[in-house]
Amino acid sequence: MINRQRLVDSFIKMTEVDSISGKEGKFRDYLKAWFATRGLLGEEDDAGEILQGESGNLLFRIPGTVAASPILLAAHMDTVVPGMGIKALLGPDDVIRSDGNTILGSDDKAGIAAILEAYETIMEKNLEHPPLELLFTVSEEQGLLGAKNFDYSCIKARMGYVLDSGGAPGTIVIKSPCQNEIEYRVFGRAAHAGINPEDGINSIALMAKALAVMPCGRVDAETTCNFGIIEGGIARNIVAPNCRLKGEARSLSRQKLDQLTAQLCAVFEREIVENGGKCEIDVKFLYPEISLEPDAEVITLVLRAAAKISLPTELISTGGGSDASIINGNNIPCANLGIGMNAVHTTQEHIRVEDLVNNARLVLSIITEAARS
Repeated sequence: MINRQRLVDSFIKMTEVDSISGKEGKFRDYLKAWFATRGLLGEEDDAGEILQGESGNLLFRIPGTVAASPILLAAHMDTVVPGMGIKALLGPDDVIRSDGNTILGSDDKAGIAAILEAYETIMEKNLEHPPLELLFTVSEEQGLLGAKNFDYSCIKARMGYVLDSGGAPGTIVIKSPCQNEIEYRVFGRAAHAGINPEDGINSIALMAKALAVMPCGRVDAETTCNFGIIEGGIARNIVAPNCRLKGEARSLSRQKLDQLTAQLCAVFEREIVENGGKCEIDVKFLYPEISLEPDAEVITLVLRAAAKISLPTELISTGGGSDASIINGNNIPCANLGIGMNAVHTTQEHIRVEDLVNNARLVLSIITEAARS
């Protein structure tokens, strides 16, 4: 029932509307106009004002034709850079790529295209469907900021699906990590590096000593940590009086995340203080873990929907967060679905037309299966 050509045309058109994080205004207007021609007015929240961006999150409510529980479908509007002036090209191999100068934007416009095409098909074929809540967020690529600033008390759905994962259509993320952002700061003492270095305390050297004995990389099958940014010092001929490091810790287990974070902080503080420096540590909890059981209703529904269209499925665990992390954290069970995007965040990004079609087929099947249920 999915209209392949319409879907491809819609996806390409959307990718060519600029919407890098914080500048989603043009794409917001595109979505509002698309739904307005179909008799639906969206609700835009104040996330744009809070985040000092062009657009807030958009929510569209579609009344159901059957007495069934509402379903939430979500995807994010923003893209990474280089994402201005995208030119999407359909190749003879039925793969859509950019012209090589930018990303493509399948992350996450492939998800949005699937939602729009599924809705278009429902209207065109007069299919029964439950009430639908379609949420399009901003600044996902900047740390799930749009989703974090959305008011979930206005959502009536008790389960949902985000279309924003790697993997082929039919990939279903049931586990993903919680994450802490950790900033470490070392304070030493400045001195002339050539005249009296012994009077100084080199904060960079202290940081190095701490890093040498702190966990880094994969801790266990569920847990990782990383040090990603380090900066400090004033000049090459001054003993560095301060140094700053930004890192993170992730785990599928909240208990393990707390234990690892405590270990990182304790080792860091011990090494700095024992070597004559002072330190500060800031820990920021970024998002909660997802842990959905295979027999949870939100999972069994998508499994039935995939079976109806003979789409193979795979339940997976991932090491990354998504808007689904925030939605789950607001007590709405939510699975993140693979949409076939490849080489995202690079100028080699691409997606197969077959995967675009299967995304829309799966969304449509979820909706119609929910209506039957």
